[in-house]
Amino acid sequence: MEIKAYLKPQCGWSMGVRAIMDKYSLEYKDLDIINNPDIYAEMVEKSGQPLSPCVEVDGVMLADVSGEEVENYLISNKLVDESANETSVPTNSPCTDEEHERQRIERSQTSPVRFF
Repeated sequence: MEIKAYLKPQCGWSMGVRAIMDKYSLEYKDLDIINNPDIYAEMVEKSGQPLSPCVEVDGVMLADVSGEEVENYLISNKLVDESANETSVPTNSPCTDEEHERQRIERSQTSPVRFF
């Protein structure tokens, strides 16, 4: 199975997708859409929209999905067997307000993050 995950470095939704990949021990390409404008443009072109996360599984694009939605797709298409393993982070949740504030402070102390 070939999986490309178009993700933000720090994002509740993106962390949920990563948690599902870890839960099922899936190999995937973690593609940074924030710090690489070409990767972001590729995601928009392939998905037809600008929202993330997007996950491409064997050429099928799952646009603007949560980890929970990715897991449901994988199970319903018999690409993985359902697992009772727990994830280390929520799979269907945005960042908390505290996480957003921490990220804002970190960004203000380093070079700016570009949103495309």
